[in-house]
Amino acid sequence: MTKNIYIILLSVVFLFSCGHPSVPQGAKEQGKLPTIYPDYTEVTIPANLCPPNFMMETPCDEVVAQFSVGNIEYCYSEENKVIIDEGEWAEMRDAAKGKSISVKVYAKSNGEWTAYKPFSINVAKEDIDPYLSYRLIEPSYVIYNDLSIEQRDITSFDASDIYNNQLYNTPDKQQCINCHSYQDYKTSNMLFHVRQNNGGTVIVHDGAVEKVDLKRDSTISAGVYPAWHPKESLIAFSTNTTQQSFHTKDNDKIEVFDTASDLILYDVENHKVSTISQEKDELECFPTWSPDGKTLYYTSAHFEYVSDTLDEQVEFVMRYKEVKYNIYSRSFDAKSRTFGPAELVFDAAAIDKSATLPRISPDGKYLTFSLGNYGCFHVWHNDADIMVMDLKTKEVVAADGLNSNFSESYPSFSSNGRWLMCASRCDDGNHTRPRIAYFDKNGKCGKAFLLPQSDPERYKCMWKSFNRPEFMVEPVKISPQQFAEKIKE
Repeated sequence: MTKNIYIILLSVVFLFSCGHPSVPQGAKEQGKLPTIYPDYTEVTIPANLCPPNFMMETPCDEVVAQFSVGNIEYCYSEENKVIIDEGEWAEMRDAAKGKSISVKVYAKSNGEWTAYKPFSINVAKEDIDPYLSYRLIEPSYVIYNDLSIEQRDITSFDASDIYNNQLYNTPDKQQCINCHSYQDYKTSNMLFHVRQNNGGTVIVHDGAVEKVDLKRDSTISAGVYPAWHPKESLIAFSTNTTQQSFHTKDNDKIEVFDTASDLILYDVENHKVSTISQEKDELECFPTWSPDGKTLYYTSAHFEYVSDTLDEQVEFVMRYKEVKYNIYSRSFDAKSRTFGPAELVFDAAAIDKSATLPRISPDGKYLTFSLGNYGCFHVWHNDADIMVMDLKTKEVVAADGLNSNFSESYPSFSSNGRWLMCASRCDDGNHTRPRIAYFDKNGKCGKAFLLPQSDPERYKCMWKSFNRPEFMVEPVKISPQQFAEKIKE
């Protein structure tokens, strides 16, 4: 009997020790917001987002965070981190839909508690696409033997490989993977490129996998930057002669550029490559479709080689800051597979800037792109910011909620158009992270937040970039092993 009582008492103590912490009493009010990482103060989040776990940036011995919405209230504490229970978070988030959750943070240092000014986490009425994918890569062009394209469930913290080049990579046969792309946010039609060892473009068409070589005698290269037609079994690609140079003294570490580039169209069902544009002295790149599939947008820079003695790459490196990309469009008739003439959409060169990576909102009203001082590879340009154009009024404004003092590139809209995401180096200038902001019906961009992680310290400890983040409405169903077998053929 005594033994049973002892076990019960131990159980009670265990349950009590694993429960929620209490709000610290007698804490000194600070009167300012806490400095937390990632910063979720006064942000608007999707109605189906996973818990926004965070940590204190200000050194402290212990932290307690009190979350409250209506009659629901929970406190969390884990040393200097706030790790939120997923079930309890769903309860609070659902109760706050269209409203907000109040958060008050208490921090203990040198035996004394400080109470910070409460902040709100606003919960939108709209959901976000439940999945996104990105390429995980060290911020280096030397080490790429450990690359993966990963998919992440945004409603939870579940992540898995779409493909990892360790499945088919040896010290003497290196492999690079990049440029994952999907048709209309779905994964039954998708692709990614494999470079070097057994290279090719891996295409999933109606759930079947094939590997193709898109190089033709008439093209500069195989397909490079892709864009699936939203309705047809067609993919627009740029073909590029891509080079890179490393700066000896510059805030930007590397310059990636094209000495030549054109646009092609690939018919997936008939395995046919046709030309969209091969304009002389035009560097055409980064195609993207309108939601109805009737217009192709892309970037193009006018560049003429003038030297009779210099190699083209050498001349380009000497003049790289002269290269200014504008955004153009061409009408498209799906029945005849024909394109109309080029029409100027945004003249960046006229304001001595360069526009790249265009994307169109699902309602067809807005164009987003990355704007920098020169060139097309803005992922390495600290001056690059995300811009939004109203396609009706032609007004262009900065997406200030997304932008930072470092590079912002690869903008994209969620399938409902209410969320705008980019690859941002806002943390440290070295690593790109998925950054998301609410985008309202009037084209206004709210304060951005980093994709939450189960451990908020992950971004600080994981020295990899999350490149080319893309929204998906479903996960990829082909296994990494199936992709590897096809690549080996």
